[in-house]
Amino acid sequence: MEQRTYNQYCATARTLDLVGERWTLLLIRELLTGPKRFGDLQAALRGLGTGLLSARLKHLEREGLAHKITLPAPARTPAYALTEAGEELGPAVLALARWGMTWAMGERRDAEAFHPGWAVLGLRACFDAEAAAGLHAVYEFRVGDEVFHARVADGAVETLHGPAQTPDATVTIGEQDFLDLVGGVERKGLAEAVASGAATATGDAEALRRLKDLFRLPARRSRTA
Repeated sequence: MEQRTYNQYCATARTLDLVGERWTLLLIRELLTGPKRFGDLQAALRGLGTGLLSARLKHLEREGLAHKITLPAPARTPAYALTEAGEELGPAVLALARWGMTWAMGERRDAEAFHPGWAVLGLRACFDAEAAAGLHAVYEFRVGDEVFHARVADGAVETLHGPAQTPDATVTIGEQDFLDLVGGVERKGLAEAVASGAATATGDAEALRRLKDLFRLPARRSRTA
């Protein structure tokens, strides 16, 4: 597949030459949360055909943004992971996510896919480092059939797919109720969801008390006057 170019000697243009094609940044988004098998990527990116997915992965490999690995035991299956250059796109992707939460999100459209696991990156985008000062806690989130967790360590955060070994606090909520927390025009708060029975929050009281300040969704704004 011929690679298109802006033919501009400009850092922004050169970057868009590498990651500006459709689906490419979403592949980066998926790989920012850890290595993925081909099938994992296909399942997460509904609408991306097998042929185009293969082409985009070959492009990322050719340009030094991703490479093939073998997952450790017990899986021992081929997968794709980001290189150092690919990982350094993380702040740009998180900035795009924060911008989207402010200026682009609204009610979910009928044809739009949603995976609760996308919140693994969303938690990083919403993390308030100042609010996490002095806190060391592990939070596990069980959203529908998906489980992910966040490790907070004195102003830093690491978010990962899968359960935590020893969570300090656990939040359990259904997928639609989770969407009511993070999406839609009028977002609900976790305390409201717990009070209504839509969610449960268990574990260390201090960790739970500070949770509401750790991950702050930006206020929505309209792009039109």
